[in-house]
Amino acid sequence: MILKKLAHWATAALVSGASGLAMAVSDMPGGPRVNQLNIADPVTAIARGQHWIHNVLLWVCLVIFVAVFAVMFYSIFAHRKSKGAKSADFHESTSVEIAWTVVPFIIVVALGVIATGDVVAQKDTSNADLTVKATGYQWKWGYDYLKGEGEGISLLSTLATPREQIEDKNYPDARAKREANPTYLMEVDNPLVVPVGKKVRVITTANDVIHAWMVPAFGVKQDAIPGFVRDTWFRAEKVGTYRGQCAELCGKDHAFMPIVVEVKSEEDYRKWVEAKKKEILARQDDPNKEWQVADLQARGEKVYAANCVACHQATGKGVPGAFPALEGSKVVLGPQDSQIELLLKGKAGTAMASFKQLSDTELAAVMTYTRNAWGNKAEDNIIQPKEVLAARGK
Repeated sequence: MILKKLAHWATAALVSGASGLAMAVSDMPGGPRVNQLNIADPVTAIARGQHWIHNVLLWVCLVIFVAVFAVMFYSIFAHRKSKGAKSADFHESTSVEIAWTVVPFIIVVALGVIATGDVVAQKDTSNADLTVKATGYQWKWGYDYLKGEGEGISLLSTLATPREQIEDKNYPDARAKREANPTYLMEVDNPLVVPVGKKVRVITTANDVIHAWMVPAFGVKQDAIPGFVRDTWFRAEKVGTYRGQCAELCGKDHAFMPIVVEVKSEEDYRKWVEAKKKEILARQDDPNKEWQVADLQARGEKVYAANCVACHQATGKGVPGAFPALEGSKVVLGPQDSQIELLLKGKAGTAMASFKQLSDTELAAVMTYTRNAWGNKAEDNIIQPKEVLAARGK
């Protein structure tokens, strides 16, 4: 009796908690809906084709399932022992063997015929209006606009959800903020921005391990493999924000590597390109400017929070066995040239990626910050941007 009461209370608590959670969660803008059963609503011709093929396959599978189990259950019922049925004694049936070879063959060929057009279209990346390279890093995406309007723009797209919400450092306030945030773990600081109605070619590669660039609403999923270049494309037909994720298990923070694509009207996209180029020019500080330690530290702390904290942690202690600590690090406290080379070139065979896409001032700032933070007291406690500039040319 006691066990029954405990089970009853536990079930009631689970149902109550699930109901409260469902009430707290709302549809994610550009992402999945509450209680969504089907795949994401398509906004490209490719995705619509995938939906159609998906539905056809479901009906084909349903028909085969019903037919096979109907025959099986009929045979069990009609030829049961209680009715005096006796099993036939034969070695083989040529007719049956022909049937179970020809029928599946016809089904597979038919499915192949109706899918071929969409499969071929998915691979046709020619005549793109805009070409973007998407590079996977542990754990962020780098976007380089290679061709078309916006050429020359580069940005890093990093998870924007605060770490304290993820790690419950301010529990229960962190939990309340999570439940109130419809884009929790699916928001970034710099989304990929593209124009509506234009063919966008996405070239994928990776800097460290295999990642995968996936946006369900576009019907796009392409692996990003270190040392290889793959490509895919999409043409969004509707202005809006669309979300996806890295779809390849890539390490500790795989779950914190979202993809956000903002599709803008042509006019708004043009305005975004102009604003972004002005922003890039504004960030290009004079590399010959002499900075004070305090000023570089303040700027470096922001750069560190945007690019380094996921691996090395806000405390600088890293993740034992996975990512080295910067607190007391021989590299951080050692010669400047070694640290500069590490950030510019990365380290092969490790998760340490190259950060050469950052400006000379940003790199100098973040290195100066690490040389003075967490009790570190490097002998050369400041790195000037001109030193980073000189190292780039080597």
